[in-house]
Amino acid sequence: MKHCGAQKLETERLILRKYVYEDAEAMYKNWASDEEVTKYLTWEPHSSIKISQNIIQNWINEYSNDNFYHWAITLKNDPNNPIGDISVVHMNENVSMAHIGYCIGKAWWHKGITFEALNAVMNFLFDVVDVQRIESRHDSNNPNSGKVMKKCAMKYEGTLRRSDRNNQGICDACYYALLKSER
Repeated sequence: MKHCGAQKLETERLILRKYVYEDAEAMYKNWASDEEVTKYLTWEPHSSIKISQNIIQNWINEYSNDNFYHWAITLKNDPNNPIGDISVVHMNENVSMAHIGYCIGKAWWHKGITFEALNAVMNFLFDVVDVQRIESRHDSNNPNSGKVMKKCAMKYEGTLRRSDRNNQGICDACYYALLKSER
């Protein structure tokens, strides 16, 4: 892989960019404190803006690593107001694989924004970083996340029963992936 760190990505409607410390309030307000948004995620909703601040500071510190890929999802017409998050949550260098996780604030659900962000990150990882496999997973009780993966041409590979844990407890994990050679 040809690591280069999180680069600014633009789509028709979005700018995916590195976090800055000042994003904590929007992160907290727009998605991180919302129990409905975090229902199927592996991290608990933030109980205070201080948690969002600490997490963002950790991410900012990680940007010095060229294999750290984490973006704030923003609308082009409001680039200082993050509405969601997308990142490589796991990477396996031995097989050139990246596992992507994402979430978006409830006010922006069902508008194609998550698809647009995931598609941009996948293109970047395939074309620039030279990743050979991109995968993602979702709780079987959260099929809308799977619809995003399907829309990005990811193929369903199977469900690992009771193999994951999220804010609902132990859950089934539905896996999707796309190989660079399948594009």
